[in-house]
Amino acid sequence: MISFFRDKKGFTLIEMLVTLTIVSVLAASAIPLAKIAVKRQKEIELRRNLRIIREAIDEYKILSDENKIEVKEDSYGYPPDLESLVIGVEIKSEDEASEEPQKVKKFLRRIPKDPMTKSGEWGLRSYQDDYDSDKWGGENVYDIYSKSTETAIDGSKYRNW
Repeated sequence: MISFFRDKKGFTLIEMLVTLTIVSVLAASAIPLAKIAVKRQKEIELRRNLRIIREAIDEYKILSDENKIEVKEDSYGYPPDLESLVIGVEIKSEDEASEEPQKVKKFLRRIPKDPMTKSGEWGLRSYQDDYDSDKWGGENVYDIYSKSTETAIDGSKYRNW
């Protein structure tokens, strides 16, 4: 009767090489998937941060249009910079003779960072600027964009989101 069990303990060199080859092929196929997963997570964070800031800008604009906050006439009702969304603005009381303290409305706790550039800097667009302009007019903040020059998984540029 033939026995399938060996008398010697341990592995042969060929068994070790085959095992090492299989493990290296599996690892080589997992690395690109991991890179895409990391990039996808950063894209999700970028979309979320853009939405948060844009909603804060829109909320500021709504209060301005309702005449509940004071704004400069040439600002078109948009915030002068992103920091003013964190600092907040005083809400006008409906009764001017009221001695109640003014309420401060804060739109953001902090300015979210751009995950693609790993900095706190965002590209800013003023209401008076062209859409393709790289230079901010400095009048107001109408919109923001990522300063990253990279391309997204879907083929679009991050700066166009």
